[in-house]
Amino acid sequence: MRVLVADNSRIHTRLLAEALKRDPQLEAIPFESDSSGLVEAAASQRVDVLVVSSNLDEMSSRGLEIVHELRSVRTQTKSVVLLASSKDEFILSAFRSGARGLFTKNDALELLGECVLAVHSGKIWANHHAMAVAVEAIASGPVVRAASSNAMHLLSKRELQVVWALAEGLTNREIADQLGLSPHTIKNYLFRIFDKLGVSSRIELLFMALSQPAPGVGNDPKSDSGKITSSDKDLALTETSARAGIPSAQLALAQLCFAKGRDAKDLVEAYMWFLVATERASTAGQQITKLLTPEQITEAKNEAYLQLSRLGTDSPGLVKPVSPSPLLEKLRESDSGPS
Repeated sequence: MRVLVADNSRIHTRLLAEALKRDPQLEAIPFESDSSGLVEAAASQRVDVLVVSSNLDEMSSRGLEIVHELRSVRTQTKSVVLLASSKDEFILSAFRSGARGLFTKNDALELLGECVLAVHSGKIWANHHAMAVAVEAIASGPVVRAASSNAMHLLSKRELQVVWALAEGLTNREIADQLGLSPHTIKNYLFRIFDKLGVSSRIELLFMALSQPAPGVGNDPKSDSGKITSSDKDLALTETSARAGIPSAQLALAQLCFAKGRDAKDLVEAYMWFLVATERASTAGQQITKLLTPEQITEAKNEAYLQLSRLGTDSPGLVKPVSPSPLLEKLRESDSGPS
């Protein structure tokens, strides 16, 4: 296993490299040049793991910039960051840059080799405090960055298939088996999908896939009837997304078939896609509940009941809340307006 080491001084770099060489599984290479050439060196030498100080060239976050740059150039290389600070925001910045391992100055040097091996095998290495910081950040709620309404147009048919398989909760290896590809190829697909859609995690991607409108669907602003209209190209794009497993596209295709309604075949196809969409959405909903606490699930059900009540829609699947949650109370207050 090739390991490139870059600490904030030549002496420290050499010491770390020598410590790693004690493990016969590791070929440690000290990097003693200017940090501007670090990414190129890691890529050209086909490094498996980069061990880099967060502080390089007297810049506190230069190492994190290197990790981020390397991730876009060579996804096969995983990174371990030697943290110069244990502040929460610094820990989060290291994770966001793409670091898979965080090693602090308080950790025993003998554990660095174990850390490198763990990260290379696909695991996350961090102490309890760092993991608690990361979990708390996730628990605060994923922030899905805004994407254009046709964001799914950016994805190929194969990428859409990967998106839905991921939404089903499958691992990279399971997705690879399902699509007849290698896990490495699936990982590359995910990096491209993340870049195209502007997301940085599987959770963000899941929420975006379920919230994005299907491509080519909408009311024709020139139509007095307000019925759904679509060009042949739009219909083809919608069908591609539907067959790739995106619930919003499947529901949209059901609406398009129903709007077309030329004969019984159109209505049968409309109902078929409606059944597929609801089943897929139900599966995705089960995956989402795994990310929530019981209190958050109750919160969501209460809000859903209120939203359906506003629309005048019966909701037999949702029980009217007996003890309204704080969120429900705020929504009701906003409905009633200032007193």
